[in-house]
Amino acid sequence: MKMISKIKSGFAATVLTAALGTTALVAMPGVAHAQSAKDAKLVTLAIGRGQQINLPSTITDVVVANPSVADVEVKSGRQIYILAKGPGETSIVATDAAGRTVYSATVRVGANLDSIDQMLAVAMPDADIKVTTMNGVIILTGTVKQPEEASDAADLVSTFSSGQAKIVNRIKTATPLQINLQVRVAEVSRSLSKEISGNLQSGKSGTNGSGDPYFFGLGRGRDFTTGSTVTFPESTTTIAGIGKLFGIDVEAAFDLSERAGLISTLANPNLTTVSGETAEFLAGGTFPVVTSSDNGVSVQYQSYGVSLTYTPIVLADGRISLRVRSEVSDISSQGAVRVGGLEVPATTTRMAETTVELGSGQSMMIAGLLSNQLNSSVDKTPGVGDIPVLGALFKSNGWRRNETELMIVITPYLVKPVSDSEIKLPTDGIHSTNDAERILLGKVLDKNGDKNRPMPTIAPAPAGGPEMGSVSDAAPALPQKNDKATAQAAVSGPGFSFDN
Repeated sequence: MKMISKIKSGFAATVLTAALGTTALVAMPGVAHAQSAKDAKLVTLAIGRGQQINLPSTITDVVVANPSVADVEVKSGRQIYILAKGPGETSIVATDAAGRTVYSATVRVGANLDSIDQMLAVAMPDADIKVTTMNGVIILTGTVKQPEEASDAADLVSTFSSGQAKIVNRIKTATPLQINLQVRVAEVSRSLSKEISGNLQSGKSGTNGSGDPYFFGLGRGRDFTTGSTVTFPESTTTIAGIGKLFGIDVEAAFDLSERAGLISTLANPNLTTVSGETAEFLAGGTFPVVTSSDNGVSVQYQSYGVSLTYTPIVLADGRISLRVRSEVSDISSQGAVRVGGLEVPATTTRMAETTVELGSGQSMMIAGLLSNQLNSSVDKTPGVGDIPVLGALFKSNGWRRNETELMIVITPYLVKPVSDSEIKLPTDGIHSTNDAERILLGKVLDKNGDKNRPMPTIAPAPAGGPEMGSVSDAAPALPQKNDKATAQAAVSGPGFSFDN
C-alpha cells in the first residue's frame, strides 16, 4: 500500500523540506500556489462534523495549516475525510508525487447552524433571525417584534455554544418603541423669622479731648440713628423714647420684627427618545464665574436651569427600565463669595439620579425631602440682661424657622407619533392687541379659543402578554365620616404648618 505523508503545521513542513532535499524544494512552491489559488474551495463545517472528499487523482502529501481547527483522515490515495475540531478557519492542501496541487480548500468551522436555526424556530416562531458564524464569532441578524426577544435569542445561542463563542447581536426591532418621560419637580419652602431687641443709649453734656460729645451704651440690639431724624430698618415696629434719668439723657428703642416668606417651585420637563438610546434636555442658561490666579483673571460659565437625562429600555410586557437624572438649579445670593471685588453667586440645586422599572403610564416618586430647621439666638448684656422685665431693654432675641418639602415624580409613556394637526402649541391663538385694547381694556396679548394640549398617547400593550400595568395602583383612602376629626386625619400628610 502506498504511504501518504500528512503535514499538520508549518514547523513540520520545514522539517520535511530539509529531509526531502531538492524534490521537496520543487514541490513546496506548488503548495504555496495552491493556498492562493482562486479555485480553492470553501468548506463550512460545524464542530464535531465531517465531510468526505473524493479526489480526481492520487495524492501523496496533505498539509493542514491549523490542526486545532480541522484535521484530515486519509482513507486512500483518492479519498480523504475533513473533520471539524474547533472554531476558526484553516487551509488544507493535497498534492501528488510531482508536487502538483490536487485539492485545495479553506475550512471554516463554527457552531452547528442547523441546530441553532431549529432551536430559534421552536423558541421564537414569529421572529426572523439569521445566524452566521465566522472565526468563533456568532452573528445574529434579522428583526423581532419586541426588544426582549433580541436579548432572549442571544441568551439561547450563548447557552447552546456553552459560552465558548462570542455573540454579536445585530437584531433590530421591527417597530422602534419610543418612550416619553414626564418629570415633575415640586417644592414648597416656607420661612418665618421674628426678632425682639432693645437699645439703651445715654449721654451727658460734655466733650472728650477731641471736642466730640461722649456717650455710653448698654445692651445694643438693632442699631438706630439719633438726632433730629431717626430712621429704622424696614419690616420693623419700633417703640422709641427720649428723656432724663438721674440727670442723664437717655434714649431707648424697643424693636419688633416678624417676616414670613413662601417660595413655590414647579418644573415639569418631558422628553421622548427611542428604547435603548440616551436623551438630554436643558432649559436654563449660564452665569460667569470669575477666578483669579497668578496668570490673571479667567472666566468660566456655570450652567443652571432645568435639565433631564434618561436612558429607557422597554422590557417584557411593556414595562420600562429607566436610568434617569433630573436636576433643577437656580442662582442664589446665599453662599455667594467675593473674589477681587466681584461677587460670585452660588446655586441651589435639587437633583435625583436613579434606576427604576415601571409600566407605561405609571408614576413613581423617585426622590423627596422634608426639612425643618429652627434657629434661635439671644444677645444680651451680662448681668443687666438677666433682670426680669427691665432686662428686655438690654438684650436681643432672634428666632427663625425654615421648612422645605420637595418631591420628584416621574411618569413614562410608550408613545406613537400623531399627525401634525393634533399637536397644539403654546403660541396657538395668541396675537398682539391693538392700541384700543391696550389702552381701554389693559390687554397686552389676546388668546382666542381653548387650546388645551393633549397628553402623550399610550401605545397599545404587546399582543399575547399580560395586561400592561399589572401592578395594582394604591388608591388613596377617602374619609367615611363627614366630621371634622375624620376629615382632618384624612388630609394629613407630609409637610409643615405654622398654625401649631
